[in-house]
Amino acid sequence: MPACLTETYSVAIEIGGLPVCLRTDSPAFLRLLEERYAGFVNPSARPEFEFEVDLVPRGKISEEDDVRVRFDSGTWSFERGDFRAEWLPALRRGRIRQWANPYSIDAVLRIVHTLLLARQGGFLLHAASAVRNGRAFLFSGRSGAGKTTLSRLAPPDVTLLTDEISYVRPQSEGAASGYRAFGTPFAGELARVGENLSAPVAALYFLAQGPENRLEPVPAAEAARTLLENILFFAEDPELVKLVFQSACEFVSKVPLHRLVFLPDSRVWEMIR
Repeated sequence: MPACLTETYSVAIEIGGLPVCLRTDSPAFLRLLEERYAGFVNPSARPEFEFEVDLVPRGKISEEDDVRVRFDSGTWSFERGDFRAEWLPALRRGRIRQWANPYSIDAVLRIVHTLLLARQGGFLLHAASAVRNGRAFLFSGRSGAGKTTLSRLAPPDVTLLTDEISYVRPQSEGAASGYRAFGTPFAGELARVGENLSAPVAALYFLAQGPENRLEPVPAAEAARTLLENILFFAEDPELVKLVFQSACEFVSKVPLHRLVFLPDSRVWEMIR
């Protein structure tokens, strides 16, 4: 397994307990990565995968405006206007072509983790998440649903895992049945990296702003459909799409789900314990 410590310009970024090594010949870009992923850099990690980052002059790199993810002959290819990447899972290596910015790396890391999580029964979710009394609570919704607002209103005894993209996977073997949520560096409007820790998932709330604070039941079919709408997945791969669908249905069957209608007022947190 490749070690990250032997290269002059390399950094291991560990998200969800999975360290990924990024290598670059630019010390300035290395510093940018270390600052961007502060709290998720693990100098002692032995990475599961490594990517060489080739920096090019700023400009459009791909004709694809939206993210496109494909698999062919053992190689995953990712591209968007600002980057191109190839990843060979069997060799645990990949290469990224981009200009010197953290946003392209963010996209690549999200794609890699979605592909890995799909086979583990987990997913990345458009959701804020936070830990209170040792348990994680997820607050799901698209832009404007209230993820950032709820995060801003959190009281001092709440630790924020993320205000934008939550990392969820089943508990490891030997642990109690259920799911675990991990902190991520994928920030939203708060522009604040989450804490690098994890906790068992106690509940998921679908957010809706309204005239009062209240919890509403969500039928299982609606919950599964809404959950799927908020899961991040980019690959054009029928097998993995099916696995993600199965993971969503399994999650809905095991985790309490509610619709949280709330006012932009800190008293909403009295309902979340």
